[in-house]
Amino acid sequence: MQSMDASLSIIKNLIAFPTISQNSNLDLIAYVRELLAEHGITAQLFANEDGTKANLLASIGPDDRPGILLSGHSDVVPVAGQNWSSDPFAAELRDGRLYGRGACDMKGFIGLVLALLPRLARADLAMPVHIALSYDEEVAAPGCALWSIIWPICRSSHALP
Repeated sequence: MQSMDASLSIIKNLIAFPTISQNSNLDLIAYVRELLAEHGITAQLFANEDGTKANLLASIGPDDRPGILLSGHSDVVPVAGQNWSSDPFAAELRDGRLYGRGACDMKGFIGLVLALLPRLARADLAMPVHIALSYDEEVAAPGCALWSIIWPICRSSHALP
């Protein structure tokens, strides 16, 4: 139950960041970086040209063998013109379901991964786990172009594609 509570708390915090594609994602990235740092995990940032958005890459465990890459995007689609019955950036649990922009795509997944940080940081991992977050996946994925820089870093530990 503790993991479920931690996951839900992190997901709610992530949803609270209005990372609509035209907005900066830097506040969300700073929050994630802080969570990583609490567990002794460093993150590299890869900013866009004007410095308003960034991809994040963190690696946990050995760096000399194949591993796994857990990847998600930090942006969400706009909410303008949509008939939300509640604030899309204030996650709300109703009837066993979590409502909020990005709850399913992809802040829910990111929150679940981040809730595992205490376990991952303590574990004697047989292979590395890489956590990667990109920006603007919802609008032509310009943040994914930076993966040409990030991928070789993951490949240096032979991460599995």
